[in-house]
This record gives sequence, C-alpha cells and structure tokens, in this order.
Amino acid sequence: MIEKRRFYMNGSWIGSLDGRDHVVIDPSTEEEAVAITLAGPRDVDAAVAAAKAALPGWAVADPRERRALVERVLEQYRRRERDLAEAISLEMGAPIDFALAEQAPSFSWHAENFLTAFDGIEWLRPLGTAKGSMIALEPVGVVGLITPWNWPANQIALKVVPALLAGCAMVLKPSEQAPLSACVVAEMLHDAGCPPGVFNLIQGDGAGAGTRLSSHPEVEMISFTGSTRAGRAITVAAADTFKRVTLELGGKGANLVFADADERAVERGVRHVMENSGQSCNAPTRMLVERPIYERAVETARAVAEATKVAPADEAGDHIGPVVNARQWEHVQGLIQKGIEEGARLVAGGPGRPEHLNRGFFVRPTVFADVRPGMAVERTEIFGPVLSMMPFDTEEEALRIANDTDYGLTNYVQTADEGRRHRLAQGLKSGMVEMNGKLRGRGAPFGGTKASGRAREGGLWGIEEFLEVKSISGW
Repeated sequence: MIEKRRFYMNGSWIGSLDGRDHVVIDPSTEEEAVAITLAGPRDVDAAVAAAKAALPGWAVADPRERRALVERVLEQYRRRERDLAEAISLEMGAPIDFALAEQAPSFSWHAENFLTAFDGIEWLRPLGTAKGSMIALEPVGVVGLITPWNWPANQIALKVVPALLAGCAMVLKPSEQAPLSACVVAEMLHDAGCPPGVFNLIQGDGAGAGTRLSSHPEVEMISFTGSTRAGRAITVAAADTFKRVTLELGGKGANLVFADADERAVERGVRHVMENSGQSCNAPTRMLVERPIYERAVETARAVAEATKVAPADEAGDHIGPVVNARQWEHVQGLIQKGIEEGARLVAGGPGRPEHLNRGFFVRPTVFADVRPGMAVERTEIFGPVLSMMPFDTEEEALRIANDTDYGLTNYVQTADEGRRHRLAQGLKSGMVEMNGKLRGRGAPFGGTKASGRAREGGLWGIEEFLEVKSISGW
C-alpha cells in the first residue's frame, strides 16, 4: 500500500497536527491502495497561515515571474506525465490508456490555454475615454481550492494555474478519493521553484477540512468543483465571511438528435456518455431523438453500449473501468433498478457487474429507451455509464424537455439545419452548447447555470475568477 500521510505546506512536506487516517480503495480490485491523513482544523489553519504569509510577495510579483513559474510547471509535467496518469488510474479507476491520452494531458492543455489568455491581460488600464480614471486588476487573496475525483488533473489545473497567474496564494484540498494525483502536482510545483507558501496541499474530506476551509475567516475565495449537494453546503459555510464562492457542479445534459443529423451522431453521443465510466458532469445522458429515426437510434445505442468493453484500470486497451467506489456503485445500481421499476425500456446493460468480473466497482453499460420526463433516470445525475433515451416530435417540444431540469451545464445539438442550430444554441438554458460533435474552442469557459453552479473556468474567464477589479479616479 502506498503511504502519502504528509501535507505540503510552506515549501515542505510535513506531518499532521490533528488529522486522522484514511485508506483509499482501488476501485478495480476493492483492495487497500493508498493511506493518507485527513486534515484536522489545526492542519487547515496552518495551511491558510502559510498562504497568508506568502501572499504579499506573490501578489506584487512581476506578471512575467508568475508566467515563468507556470512555464516551469509545464516542463515538470512533461517529465511526470506518466506518473500523473498512473496515479489517476489507481485512485479513481480510469483505464491506463485513457489516463495517458485524456486525463493527465488535460493539465497541460489548460495550462497552455491560460498562458495564452494571460498574455492579453492589461493589469492597469484606462477606463475608456474617462480622463484620469483607471481600472486595476488585483489578486483576490488567499484562496481555497476544492477539487473532485472524476477528472483530478483537469480540475486541479483549472484552479491552481489561474490562481498562480492571478497572484493568489492558495490551499488545495483534493477529494480524499484522489490524493495521489494532487501529490504529483505538488511535487511538480515544488520542483518548478514555486515560492514557499504560495501553493499548499492538504488532504481531507468535505465535512472536515472542506468545511473548515470554506468558513475560514482568512480565506477570501473558495473555488469548488463537485456535487450540487456539496456546493450548497459550501455556499452556506462561506456566507458568514462574505468570501467569493465559485461553483462548478453537476449536470444532466440533453443531446437533441434530429432526423437530419449526421450518421454517427447517435454513436458519438453514446460513447460520450460511457467515457470515464459515465463520471463526467458534462456527459449527454439524456438523448432526445426526433421520432422518425427514434427506433433506429435506440438500436444503434444498444449496439454501441453492448460493444463497450469493461475491464480493470491497469489493463491496456480501449475500454471503460470501474466507477470510483462502493458508494457510487450502489448509487448507480439503485438508479438502474429505479428505471426498470418506473417502466423505462431496458435495451442494454442493467443491474449488477458485467458477467466476466466478480469484484471491483464495475457497471454494465446501460441504455434505457422510452424514458418519460420526470422519471428518476431522467431527472437525477446518475454519474455512471447510463443513457436515457426519449422521442420528440417538434423542435419546440425538444427544447422544452431539454430545459426542464434543475441543471444547466452542457447541452448538445445534432442537426444539419443551420437556422435550427442557431435557435437552439440561444434557447437552451445552459452554460455551454456543443453542436454536431464540434468541441469548444481552446480557452472557452467551462461552467453552467442553475444547480450546475455559475463558475466560468478556463482561458481568460478562468483567470478573471481570481481577480478583483479596482476602480481608480484622479490618476
């Protein structure tokens, strides 16, 4: 078992003051994999104190110095890419080839986009033509960064890199399910020469370290990615200290497939749902299909789901791995059973593990057809490889069903009709809309509306999350 019991504070790895032991279970084998210490209140206070002491110097550092640090971190990433991928694969079950191709490289992809955006920032600029009026951009201060287990490197990059570039000092608390990847990132920052105290890492759970960090009077901002339930709790915990809170939460994306969509639209949508074992907040888990092609789409979805291989994370190849832990497996199983009980048509997958696997938190790639609005599988973020399909007759009906959700992260449109694409892009109530399989551009903001939170992470918007705007007259 790997031992990672120390925290990174003020440029050194140190022992806990008042923490407690925690063991991470390998989701592929159900065996003990990593031993860590969950931070207690004194540990959190010590990390915040280190960040506070480092803030004055880093906040006024030449922007070129901050940029140079991130460039050195990228150099370290290139040396440690496989270490990062292996850590992610072990802790949360991403298949190793997927971790190498998608999970780990998301760190460098975001960092490069942030550097491009950073070069266009005017830190002190005139306010239009208003004589003597200036606008200054300044770091928020000490920030608490709370990241999830499903895309560990991705979310650490989306918070740590812009905070560094903005001139903030920080305390990172990753999910207790994903401690190894955060340790690799801390080592990268240390070896890149990050000034002591600018970046600090503690391990901890949400109820303990997360709550303490969120309510800490000397933390000016909390940036959180995770469940909507936890985001609500963090908002309440942060309220008394008036700190800035940015939340990137869950989703229940709709994928609107029209009869004129390209021939691979359905397959593409199903694969997106199954990727990362369904554990992506932007997965298009509700597929709305225009009625003339509905039954053909259901058959395509069945075939794709049944062809999706499931195997342990350490096996090479194109397959999905387990879900993250026993609790998540039980959550997914319960919703699959609920879908059956509520009368959805099960066309692929179903309850239980795949037949060839007798241990590990593996889920059968599952497709439900004839789902009705209001069913549990249509309303709830399942966070597993489960797709819900339903027919529609008109564009207006599809838009109404798509928007009838508590969430508002990402929606998808598949149609050859340009006018329809434009109407739906503006009518869908979500922070992001992707159409015809085209990925969002480099540096595009990631974030949602409603119960998906209202953060905007990535590119220029992601850096601005960590900046205060100061208005100055009489310059």
